[in-house]
Amino acid sequence: MQHEKKTLWKVIGASSLGTLIEWYDFFIFGSLSIVLSTKFFPADNPTAAFLSTLATFAAGFVVRPFGALFFGRLGDLIGRKYTFMVTLMLMGGATFLIGCIPSYETIGFLAPFLVLILRLLQGLALGGEYGGAATYVAEHSPQGQRGYWTSWIQTTATFGLFISLVVILLTRLFLTEQQFDSWGWRLPFLISIVMVYVSYLIRKNMDESPEFKQAKAEGKTSKSPLRESFGNRYNLKFVLLALFGAAMGQGVVWYTGQFYSMSFMKTVMFLDSDQADMILGIALLFGTPFFVICGKLSDKVGRKWVMLSGMLLAVLTYRPIYEAMYQITNLANKTEIAETVQVEEQRITKEKGIDNIHIHSSTYTDGTAVRHIVTSHLNTKGQPILKGNGEAQRISKTTVHLHGANYWALVGLIFIQILYITMVYGPIAAFLVEIFPVKIRYTSMSLPYHVGNGIFGGLLPAVSTYLASNAKTNNAADFYLAGLWYPIIISAVCFIIGSLYITKSMTSKNL
Repeated sequence: MQHEKKTLWKVIGASSLGTLIEWYDFFIFGSLSIVLSTKFFPADNPTAAFLSTLATFAAGFVVRPFGALFFGRLGDLIGRKYTFMVTLMLMGGATFLIGCIPSYETIGFLAPFLVLILRLLQGLALGGEYGGAATYVAEHSPQGQRGYWTSWIQTTATFGLFISLVVILLTRLFLTEQQFDSWGWRLPFLISIVMVYVSYLIRKNMDESPEFKQAKAEGKTSKSPLRESFGNRYNLKFVLLALFGAAMGQGVVWYTGQFYSMSFMKTVMFLDSDQADMILGIALLFGTPFFVICGKLSDKVGRKWVMLSGMLLAVLTYRPIYEAMYQITNLANKTEIAETVQVEEQRITKEKGIDNIHIHSSTYTDGTAVRHIVTSHLNTKGQPILKGNGEAQRISKTTVHLHGANYWALVGLIFIQILYITMVYGPIAAFLVEIFPVKIRYTSMSLPYHVGNGIFGGLLPAVSTYLASNAKTNNAADFYLAGLWYPIIISAVCFIIGSLYITKSMTSKNL
C-alpha cells in the first residue's frame, strides 16, 4: 500500500509539473495582455488595441476543442503518456516564439498575425494536455479517492497563473520601467523553454496508465474514438450533459475569478498593475489548497452539489462583490488631502513631434495614492496634433495605489471568488473521468471540458469587456457591472441543467 501511494505521488508530481508549465505558458499571454496590446497592435487607439489583444487571447481558447479532438483521439489510440509529451513540446515552442516576435512598429501587421498563429498553437496544445493529465492521474487513483487525487492536477492551472504573475513581478523588480517596456516583457516568454525541457526529461520516464495498458493488452481499446464518442447517441448524451450541466458554468466561474477580476482591477479600478498582480497572487496562494479540500469533499458527498453550489454562489454574489471592489477605488467617495497635491509638467522632444506631459498626483485620507498623467501630442512647432474628428490627440492614464484596510479588503473579495473556483473546478476532473469508459475517455472528457472552458470561459474577457464598454458609451451609471451578466447568465443556465439532469445513475457512487 505504501509503495502504491509513493508511485501515485510520483505520477501526480510528473503530471502536475508538466501541466503547470503548460498553464504558465498559456496564461503569461493573458497576464501581460495590457503590455502586449502596445507591442503587437497599432498604438493610436489603446482601447481597440487592448480589445484586439483580448480577442487574440480568446482565440487560443476557441481552438482548444479542436486540440481536444485531435489529441484526445491520439490518446485513446496510442496512449496517454506519449500524447501529452507532444502537447508539452508544442506549447513550449509556441510560447518561446511569441517572445521572439518583433513589434508592430518593426514589422507592421505581420506582428499580430504571427502572434495569432502561435496563440492558436498554444490553444491546440492545451486542448490535448489537460484531458491527458487528468485521465492519466485518475486511472492511477484508487476507487473512491479520484476526487482527492485528481484535484492536485486542478491546482496546476491556478499555480500556473500564480507563477506567471510572480515571474512578471520579479522581472519588473530587477529591471527599470523603461527596460521592461522595451525588452523585459519578453523574458517571461523566453524562460519558459527551460521549464518545458525539465518537464520533458521527467515525463519521458513515466509509465503508461495501468487501466489503458490493461485495455490495450485485452484488445479493448477503441479503433475509432471520435465515432464512438460522438457518433454514439448514448455517449453523446453524456458529452452534452457534461458540457451544459457542469463544464460551461465551471469555465465562466473560473475565468471570472482569475482573469476578469485582474482586468477589472487594472482597467476599471485603475489599480497599479504590479499591485493588482500581487493582490491576485496573494488570493491565489491562500485559495489554492481549497482545490484539494473540495476534491476530497466530493469523494464524501458527491461531485454534483459541490460544483453546482459554487455556480449558485457566483450567480447570487458576483454583482455585490464587484460593486464593493469598484467602491474601494471610487474617488468620488474619498477626500483628497490638499497638502499632498503635486503638479508637474514635462516636455519630451521626439523626431516626429513633442509629448507634453501633465502629471497630477495626490493622496486621500484613507491612504489611497492617485496619479493622473495626460500626454498631449504636439507637432514640431508645438501645436496640438488633431484626430480625424478635430480633437487634440491626448492619452490619459490614471494609476491608483491602495494601502492598509482597502488593500486587504480587495484581497478578501478576490479570495471569495477563488473559493468559488475551487468548488466548481476541484471535483470536475473526477466527475468527467467517471462518466466515460476507458477506451474513449480521453476523447470524450476532453471535448466538453475544453468547449466549456475554451469557448464559454475563454470568450469571457472579450465579451465582458465589450459589454462594459458598450454600457459606458451609453452612460450607464453602473457600467462597471455590465460585464458580469455574461458569467451570471451562463452559470445560472448551467446550474439549472445540472440540477435537473445530473443523476446518480450517470456514473459511480461518487456522483
